Amino acid sequence: MTEPKTPEVAATRAPAKKHARDGKPNATIYDIAKVAGVNPSTVSRALTKPGRVSAKTQKLIEDAAAELNYQVNPFARALPTGRTNTFGLIVADITNPTFFDIIRGAETTATLRDYTLVLAESAESAVTELTAARRMMATVDGLILASPRMNDDDIRRLARDKPVVVINREVDGVPCVVPDVNKGISEAVRSLAANGHTKVAFVAGPPQSWMSARRWDGVQAACEWSRLEAVRLESTKPTVDGGRQVARDVRASGATAVLTYNDLLAIGLMQELQAAGMVVPDQISIVGFDDIFGADFTTPPLTTVRSPLGKCGAGAATLLLDLLHGAGEPAATLRVETELVLRGSSGRLLPAG
Repeated sequence: MTEPKTPEVAATRAPAKKHARDGKPNATIYDIAKVAGVNPSTVSRALTKPGRVSAKTQKLIEDAAAELNYQVNPFARALPTGRTNTFGLIVADITNPTFFDIIRGAETTATLRDYTLVLAESAESAVTELTAARRMMATVDGLILASPRMNDDDIRRLARDKPVVVINREVDGVPCVVPDVNKGISEAVRSLAANGHTKVAFVAGPPQSWMSARRWDGVQAACEWSRLEAVRLESTKPTVDGGRQVARDVRASGATAVLTYNDLLAIGLMQELQAAGMVVPDQISIVGFDDIFGADFTTPPLTTVRSPLGKCGAGAATLLLDLLHGAGEPAATLRVETELVLRGSSGRLLPAG
């Protein structure tokens, strides 16, 4: 008995469909072509390069795609174009409010320019950060590093592969967005000097933080100009808990005013000193840095040096996308100003008694 012949598969047969999580097959360009009554190649042109088909055909295809809930696969699109229309953003600590506005600024710019933002964090670890960066670079068009902890050479190696922009750090040969801390710090130190303070403590951030070093440089220079004594104190971590832990060192230093690496340290420090019976600002003035969301929720509200964090995120995304589209400078540096925001945690030092 002769076996029945298996029909030959047509060369133009549509590929097998993948299924969405709800069990329904994902729509393909072949489905759209069938609904719109056009060839699959026409659908491909309309979806990837609008303007190459007539307005009437474009509308037919867009309506069919909407009816079928068609979703573009960015990685499939990247095969012919080399672009996924995504870029990565790695932050040092995703729980730190300092990064909230940076993320929002970058996301807003991404949306305006038809890109998708992919987010990761390093948890303050240079090793974790480099691993995340290498993984992201395999799938995104470019990368933003916010307050990176890895060394300059690793950043430059990443930038040789795809465009990279850095926030809160200067790296030779790599585009950067850097707040100019000197203006805000100078305003803060002059205010403290005018209120009778003679010794200022700076509570530093992580040892690997480039920005912490720049802020300490700024505090030293401003204190020298105002003829104040400056002392540096180390923190265990740039968090509220880290601020609480450094309170004993602050009291032992003899300083009557404190500038901290960030607002979280300032908030924790204030809480611990108040719990020990010190009155803020009558006995000690505290100034934070960044003006994060919630900085004015403390009692008294926190005086701080404001960094335009949203502008940093938006500026970095703009630099990156301009580079991707051939319009940016390979080593541009965008500087943004800081300013003092006076609230209740700093003021005139009252005489003891």
